[in-house]
Amino acid sequence: MKNVLITGVAGFVGSNLANSLIKKGGYRVVGIDNLSYGVREQIPEGVEFLNLDIRSKDIYPHFENIDYVFHFAAKNCISDCQKDPLETSDINITGTINIFEAAKIHHVKKVIYAESSALYEGSKNFPTSENDEHPESFYALSKYASMFFADAYDKFYGVKSTALRYFNVYGPRQDYRRSIPPLFSALIINLLKGKQPTIYGDGTKRRDFIYVDDINEFHILCMEDDRTTGEVFNLGSGVNHSVNDIFEVVANLVGTDIKPNYQNDLPGEAFQNLANISKAQSLGWNPTTDLKHGMKESVDYIRKEIEAGRV
Repeated sequence: MKNVLITGVAGFVGSNLANSLIKKGGYRVVGIDNLSYGVREQIPEGVEFLNLDIRSKDIYPHFENIDYVFHFAAKNCISDCQKDPLETSDINITGTINIFEAAKIHHVKKVIYAESSALYEGSKNFPTSENDEHPESFYALSKYASMFFADAYDKFYGVKSTALRYFNVYGPRQDYRRSIPPLFSALIINLLKGKQPTIYGDGTKRRDFIYVDDINEFHILCMEDDRTTGEVFNLGSGVNHSVNDIFEVVANLVGTDIKPNYQNDLPGEAFQNLANISKAQSLGWNPTTDLKHGMKESVDYIRKEIEAGRV
């Protein structure tokens, strides 16, 4: 039995990982979330849930006997982070340091933590490899800082870690409650409700989308394969699509001829991203979920949420 602690367990990636581990069996799952962004109902049965803030020392006792920590809790809406860099740094930097401190105290085997493809915002090289960091937004800078602290905790205290740079993760439980929801959620919700969705910019921005089940396969690999320790990995599909292309696929799945409402672009967002995933692939990992299949799963999930009156 492996003891796993997940921060941000009520969020999109955290709740999906918790659900995957519980279904797989052989894991005791402890979850931390202060529910400022996550949703209590998304936490799977079987998780030992703690309503705590990652910046608080109250989390420390709960790291006792933990083998692996997955650190996902963050302030992660780029536009919100641009408006409030102070809170962004407090949650994303101070909170992350606090996680590593708790891991140090209780001799956790490894911290597997979320960085972001936003670190490549200023890159001109596509597909982008892990050594081409050009962060520009406050969100990206806060995630970049985490890398340096993770390295320092390894150097000075021997706390092992693996950094994961997610590209555009999608799938069931994706956060649709943000002030500006992720693209898939925003498109699906509006089209299912017969409303005109907003696209920021002209729709030609391109994104690399990766299904949540595929990244969960790599999460498990991080616990089982020592070659991941001390490394950083891109997790994407290695293919990108324009926002307009995604809109057309979602509209076809929903069965509507509603057209999008184009608005001025948001500040701080890159025109495109595209992952070089060869490093992750060298360990035997490959994304296997077809985009249309994954999008259908996303549509079906949100349709049920709407029918249940939660959206």
